[in-house]
Amino acid sequence: MSSPTRQMNTRRLPPLPGKGKRGAGSKGPSSSHTKSYHKVPDMIITGFSPIPSHHHGNNSSFFNHDGPLSIHDLNREALIQYLNHNPEFLDTYVLTHVNEQQIENWYLRKTSHLSHHTTDRQKTSEQFKLNGDSHHISDNFTHFSKFTSQIHTTKGRVAHVLSKEINHPSGRHIALSELASCVVKAVHAEGCNLYATDAATQEIVLIRGGKIVNENREKICDRVSIAAQVAYSKETTRLRDVTVDHRFPNGLGVACNRSFSVIVLPIMDEDGNVLGVLEVYRNSRFGQFSEGEEEVASFLLLWSGIMVDYAEVTGTILAWGGLLLQYAEIHSNMTKQRKLHEFLLTVTKSIFQDIVSMDTVIMKIMNYAQKLVNADRASLFLVDNQRHELYARIFDIGNGILSQADTQQREIRFPIDKGVAGHVASSGQILNIPDAYSDRRFNRDVDLQTGYHTKTILCMPIYIRGNIIGVVQMVNKLDGIFSRTDEEAFETFAVYCGLALHHAKLYEKIRRSEQKYRVAIEVLSYHNQCTDEELKQLRSLQHPEKLEAITSYEYSPWEISDVQKPIFVLDMFKELFTSMSCSSNDQRFDISDLSRFTLTVRKNYRHVPYHNWVHAFSVAHSMYTVIKRSNHQFTSTECLALFVACLCHDLDHRGKTNAFMVKSASPLAAIYSTSTMEHHHFNQTVAILQHEGHNIFKHLTSEEYKQVLGDIKHCILATDLALFFPNRARLKEIADKDEFSWSIQEHRRLLMAIFMTGCDLCAMHKPWEIQLNLVYVIMEEFWQQGDEEKSQGFKPMPMMDRDKQNELPQLEVGFILGICLPCYELLAQVIPSTKPMLDGTIANLKQWQVMADKNKEEALEAAKHENNTEKA
Repeated sequence: MSSPTRQMNTRRLPPLPGKGKRGAGSKGPSSSHTKSYHKVPDMIITGFSPIPSHHHGNNSSFFNHDGPLSIHDLNREALIQYLNHNPEFLDTYVLTHVNEQQIENWYLRKTSHLSHHTTDRQKTSEQFKLNGDSHHISDNFTHFSKFTSQIHTTKGRVAHVLSKEINHPSGRHIALSELASCVVKAVHAEGCNLYATDAATQEIVLIRGGKIVNENREKICDRVSIAAQVAYSKETTRLRDVTVDHRFPNGLGVACNRSFSVIVLPIMDEDGNVLGVLEVYRNSRFGQFSEGEEEVASFLLLWSGIMVDYAEVTGTILAWGGLLLQYAEIHSNMTKQRKLHEFLLTVTKSIFQDIVSMDTVIMKIMNYAQKLVNADRASLFLVDNQRHELYARIFDIGNGILSQADTQQREIRFPIDKGVAGHVASSGQILNIPDAYSDRRFNRDVDLQTGYHTKTILCMPIYIRGNIIGVVQMVNKLDGIFSRTDEEAFETFAVYCGLALHHAKLYEKIRRSEQKYRVAIEVLSYHNQCTDEELKQLRSLQHPEKLEAITSYEYSPWEISDVQKPIFVLDMFKELFTSMSCSSNDQRFDISDLSRFTLTVRKNYRHVPYHNWVHAFSVAHSMYTVIKRSNHQFTSTECLALFVACLCHDLDHRGKTNAFMVKSASPLAAIYSTSTMEHHHFNQTVAILQHEGHNIFKHLTSEEYKQVLGDIKHCILATDLALFFPNRARLKEIADKDEFSWSIQEHRRLLMAIFMTGCDLCAMHKPWEIQLNLVYVIMEEFWQQGDEEKSQGFKPMPMMDRDKQNELPQLEVGFILGICLPCYELLAQVIPSTKPMLDGTIANLKQWQVMADKNKEEALEAAKHENNTEKA
């Protein structure tokens, strides 16, 4: 704000009243004065200087001044006289230059000044207290008409507070506090106490600072204070001297020792309910409240009580109105979003349910893009990152979207930085061009060649994984120009376009890979199936006279030559299938299929030291022996499944454990997260059964076929030693309680799993000479894996470390005690006729223990000898 000096240097004021000439053309006030706000004569003041003191003493010196008026001629008395004679000027000045706050401040100072000079009051203005809060006021008036302006001001303040605070949790108390403050000013009280009524407890409680003070409570029915009496009677009470009124022992609700004259008023709503009580007081014996002041206070409280109710209702209505407007806007936005989501859902279903080729997806994207933004034409360009070009195989010629094959046209290619589409592909910027011909990036050659006139363009990049893979370009909106709403909707649509194009590319890659896979499988299947020559040779072999000779737990299947093994398998198959036949005419197998299946299984075992075709045959022979020699109650279908599972349980074994496959990040470990090799063995079995002429179960019913495949999978997976321990624990618990029952399917499947482990370890219960030789064959395979682990930087287990061959007997003792004996003991417990397997294992354990003890003694002797040598 500018300084007074600067204002006085530039302000134009009307002439002051006086006698004599003030210059050429000047006139006295009698001739120039008019009662108009617009025709006030001006006087120019060109400078400013302090007014001399002698001007203050003689007013006539100013009015008798002749000649031009200078700032030195101004004095206080002259200005007062001028304003008294020119009230229009004062009105104009106040209305034009003074704000409302300044006017209100003047009014408060004026009323305060009048109260200072009232003849029946000899005291000056003091500070009043509103429940402890100080406020400056002046004395009271003696007539109601004097308070008219104050009442209107108070009503405005209270209404403002109500509208602002009524929805606040303590909004009513805040509003009442403001009301109390206004009443104090209106009646020029020196303080007040405000109480709220508690309808639940029938008490009055003090309000201070807009908050309830629970320490100051009083029962209304006791009426020991003026506030309680007024709350009870609902009538206003005015006392000249509260200190001598014995009806109210407690006096005011809040102790005020200096209070004399009081007005206590109930604050009531329009239904007559008491909302609170207000006490206003003066501390001087000579400052008694008048009847007019009581009327003013009562009027304000009556009006404000009603306003509280209406403010609450109005606040609620306005709140609901605001919410309704907000919800209406939300509903509108949600409707738009719902329509967009429905459109996108339709797009997603249409595109992703029919991903036949990339061209099909592109055509659908362009069709849906046109519908989304109501465009006349659409184009989609894909990015060729290797050649830094954009290309298109689908074209929109106006009569529909056609593919390259339909138009007999080669694909369009152009540099990635050319044209509108090139700019978008290079920069990733969305372009909304309302006038294509005014944009320098637009290439007019296309319009010249086609005769089409491009007006508006909306071009947007398509992203996938943060990379631009294409650009969609919409041309000529049918109903104006492309809007911001079109951009937002199309930007969301572009996300789905990116996903669709990405999946279309993946689909094409997968489809090509699938075709390559099928070709590879066809080639491998041809080479992995038995040949006609092998089949012819098998048919020429002589079958054994009886199989009983080989159904002994001590029999060594390793003595049978590799050429003869398939013929023995065929005879065992025949025996098992025959047990399934209901009559002699009910043949459940095809000998040619059995022959092909057996030879192909043999061919799909790899040439590894131990887990090869020989091992498969020995395990199948062991299961056949159990089926024929033990007193079991397996069904014929279960017996067939057990035998096939044993024959195929290590198909395509690579001579490596599951742990090694996982550790070396084998592709098989990526496919099968648990029981890696066992899952692969079963899948190989199914693959062989699917070859033409290899389905040995084709004469089974659908239920039998389903059951036998399920049992084969269960049995092959059970050969994973990681599953042996939980299977054994469950079956051991059942057997120890003597609760095993052949009629319970779970018990049967647990027993099948344990039988698979027992037959897989059949080498451990064979006669000692056979067992000893087989252990070294097994260890050779383990040592080869250990050698490979060392070459890859891994530390092999002691059992697979070739450098620890001398620990073999002790390792075998631990293996038999930890796995073999628990397995065969449980089998003998459930089926006692399998005890020869347990006996053979115990016998071999003793042999290995002797060797382990001998190695231990030799190690002690060597250590003792080495120690003696060092001492010597």
